Amino acid sequence: MEDEENYTRLRHRMVKNQIANRQIKDQRVLQAMREVPRHLFVDPEYRHLAYSDGPLPIGLNQTISQPYIVALMSELLELQGHEKVLEIGCGSGYQAAVLAHLAGEVHTIERHPALARHAARLLVDLGLANVHVHMGDGSLGLPEHTPYDGIIVTAGAPNAPRPLLGQLNPGGRLVIPVGGRSGQFLERWRRIAAQDDESSDFFSQFNQEMITPVAFVPLIGEHGWPE
Repeated sequence: MEDEENYTRLRHRMVKNQIANRQIKDQRVLQAMREVPRHLFVDPEYRHLAYSDGPLPIGLNQTISQPYIVALMSELLELQGHEKVLEIGCGSGYQAAVLAHLAGEVHTIERHPALARHAARLLVDLGLANVHVHMGDGSLGLPEHTPYDGIIVTAGAPNAPRPLLGQLNPGGRLVIPVGGRSGQFLERWRRIAAQDDESSDFFSQFNQEMITPVAFVPLIGEHGWPE
């Protein structure tokens, strides 16, 4: 019990110092970050660093993102609570757990079976029944559950994958790091026209914003980087 109380204090301090003080203003995002126990999503050897200001390894050359970046990407989706959201790169499941507090339904894809199974068990243990974990190539999206109001990609891509853009509702947002294998720029794409995936002028259906420099592990897949 004492450990949990300490983790709660650290989590609230994290939200105040690392997130709210960096101009994250969405109160629903701030509350979700206060509620999700990040220490449960990291390996026991790193648990003492769970609320530090940085990413942490989770095995298989993957990481759990810096808390501020999780909050920023969540805020950029502009969720109100009813939306269907797709996450590419489940990893530990932490970002999906935050999204579970912000959206109506969350689908998340992970290409590493061991990470997918571990995340799915933890999300169930936390009672987050609105999150569904899938295994596969996230760069292809998840066509069987389209369309999505928001898509979030937690790995760096060379370009915004056309399949992901095509799976957005009109008005839907894609938040994705785009650039090289070791450094990217966080982008937000917003669908401004009705869906027409076969249009020769496909990309004119979207507005693109450049947000901030970031560094993510590479998105591996057919519409990402090669293995």
